Amino acid sequence: MGIFDFIKKKKEEPSISTILPQEIYDSSALELKDVIAPSALKVTPKEINLGEKVLRSFFVISYPRYLAENWFGPIINLDKVFDISIFIEPIETAQVLRTFQKKVAEVQSQINTREAKGLVRNPMLDTAYQDLENLRDQLQQAQEKLFDVGLYITIYGDSDGELDKIESEIKSILEAKLVYVKPALFQQEQGFKTTIPLGTDQLKVYSKLNSSPLSSLFPFVSFDLTSDKGILYGINRHNSSLVLFDRFSLENYNSITFAKSGSGKSYATKLEILRTLMFDTDVIVIDPEKEYEYLAETVGGRFFNISLNSEHHINPFELSVPGEGESFANVLRSNIINLVGLFRIMMGGLSPEEDAIIDRAITETYALKDITADSNFENVEPPLMSDFELVLSGMEGGESLAQRLTKYTRGTWAGFINRPSNVDINKKFIVFSLRDMEDELKPIAMYIIMHYIWNMIRKKLKKRLLVIDEAWWMMKSEDTASFLLSLAKRGRKYFLGLATITQDVDDFLKSPYGVPIITNSSIQILLKQSPTTIDNLQKTFNLTDEEKYLLLESDVGEGIFFAGLKHVAIKIIASYTEDQIITSDPSQILSIKKAKSDLENGSKK
Repeated sequence: MGIFDFIKKKKEEPSISTILPQEIYDSSALELKDVIAPSALKVTPKEINLGEKVLRSFFVISYPRYLAENWFGPIINLDKVFDISIFIEPIETAQVLRTFQKKVAEVQSQINTREAKGLVRNPMLDTAYQDLENLRDQLQQAQEKLFDVGLYITIYGDSDGELDKIESEIKSILEAKLVYVKPALFQQEQGFKTTIPLGTDQLKVYSKLNSSPLSSLFPFVSFDLTSDKGILYGINRHNSSLVLFDRFSLENYNSITFAKSGSGKSYATKLEILRTLMFDTDVIVIDPEKEYEYLAETVGGRFFNISLNSEHHINPFELSVPGEGESFANVLRSNIINLVGLFRIMMGGLSPEEDAIIDRAITETYALKDITADSNFENVEPPLMSDFELVLSGMEGGESLAQRLTKYTRGTWAGFINRPSNVDINKKFIVFSLRDMEDELKPIAMYIIMHYIWNMIRKKLKKRLLVIDEAWWMMKSEDTASFLLSLAKRGRKYFLGLATITQDVDDFLKSPYGVPIITNSSIQILLKQSPTTIDNLQKTFNLTDEEKYLLLESDVGEGIFFAGLKHVAIKIIASYTEDQIITSDPSQILSIKKAKSDLENGSKK
């Protein structure tokens, strides 16, 4: 009772002096319904004005003979504001069977009458008779039950024009599936009350559906990425099903992972590596932060620490053996082009004239070692950077270029790049760590390592996964970014999957090669994001607002998993043993190392 009703009632009484202050206060107190009630309400035959919104209610009046699985999914997944109510009332089977017996007799009588008159067979009557008999058999055998089903939809908009547009879209989707709806004319108030969460059906427009088609109406559908092969990526957060997937079953084998720091991207990647190794797949990792060392030790892989003082070296002039369908000339030509790109990075850019000089100098450097397009260089020792410097300094216009190279051949950085290759990647799991490499040299080192890996991959066709962590380092240079894109495009021919991981989303997407790398990745994983990058990601991946907020509010190891045309909300889960191997938590790592040390000391005693 409001304050005005209260005062009116008291006026009818002999005296108002008996009203207590507490009663007046209680009568004016707000209730929940006062808070959520709209500012205005207007009911018309065709719609309802609810505050600043306009709404319209519909009911389904007809279904086709067969309903396909998830036929209602396109409506549920529309990026519109609407309410749906489904009312299901079971019908007693004995009552249905009695009705069916009469109906079957009527249809059979019509068929017999037409036959007696010599009329042409009516396919509709024959089909109705078969359907009735089949359903009656299933009801009698308790394989099916019959239900009265009411399906109601209320759509919301800011204007009549917007409502008409939404109505047309919904009708076109449903009518394409032979499902027909009608607006609740002169019953908009009852339709609105039916679709709000009160659990009362005031329209009572029912269709009879048996169990099978009714199950196809179930609204809480989500994409399912469970297959009979592949590895476990995580749990589907919508329906708790397993996200099992095989990247090598897609059109390309590439993936890309975007996540903010501390969101679990390295954890998820190491978990995928651990599980991938069990399926006869070689894995190679470029690791900028030395996060994969313990994993390499545990699984019996090789760990190469690439730095200025490292004992591991890669000679960029080394050539691979031609693979199947390749010639020595093609391998040499490809490596010369790659080396020109490397020198472009090392020298901070080249003019067209300098580019031509470098190209000619590389060719002459190889020729000094009897490596030409017409020769077989399988067992020939390749030249070094110092050999190239010597050739370059003797060429017209090459003196200044050779001078710029001295720091790589005789200066501080000579130990990194001017040595013969001594790394062997003939193992199931290989890690190249760049943590101890100076930041200025990291793009160069990544470029050299990736070319070395690429040459090794082309030698022998085998299922491999190449993981590039903190890939934003490679997006800093056009040549490294371009090579990363070429790997994404060409890797499939050599049974290579490329897994690109980065936390610096903006730098990655600003590069002209960023979006093409994404489009050439059949698997995309978005984990927890920061508010500064989410809008850019939403535009790139065409996320809904709900998916955007899901990424902002996700915990560590939670996000969205895209595979082909499907995507699901995922939670990455590891077993206890896997967790002990792949954890990136510093406190947990120290605890594991201490336990290992105590165990070793105890065994010595």
